[in-house]
Amino acid sequence: MTPMPDTVRRSPKFFPLLRYEDPAAAVDWLCAAFGLTRHFVAKDERGRVVHAQLRLGDDLLMLGPDNPVDRYGMHSPLVLNGLNQGVCVALSDVDAHCAQARAAGAEILTDLHDTGYGAREYVARDLEGHVWTFGNYWGEP
Repeated sequence: MTPMPDTVRRSPKFFPLLRYEDPAAAVDWLCAAFGLTRHFVAKDERGRVVHAQLRLGDDLLMLGPDNPVDRYGMHSPLVLNGLNQGVCVALSDVDAHCAQARAAGAEILTDLHDTGYGAREYVARDLEGHVWTFGNYWGEP
């Protein structure tokens, strides 16, 4: 069997879903600060973002508006006044990514550093308080 070329996009099988008070601002900010790209953005009749899918390479992030009566209890950190999850992203060039995030105004919680397990990483907070860890650790094979 011939292996698939590296240029073929794989379909993500696992992706986070985050809630934002202002999903339109989140889409713009996440693209500018963290280098995600718009894949799909759905708006209602008033032009408000009701669902968005952003890509980072082959991976996908879904986001949507905060809803006070969300049946699963999912909310923006602004509504929760705290966190109940985080996002970890593996990158090839974490130094360049951190520079882009910093230039876009991301709050860097833990600056670039080398870890005891051989990775290089940093931690940032997005515009509504979600915490993201970016590093070059791809997990154990």
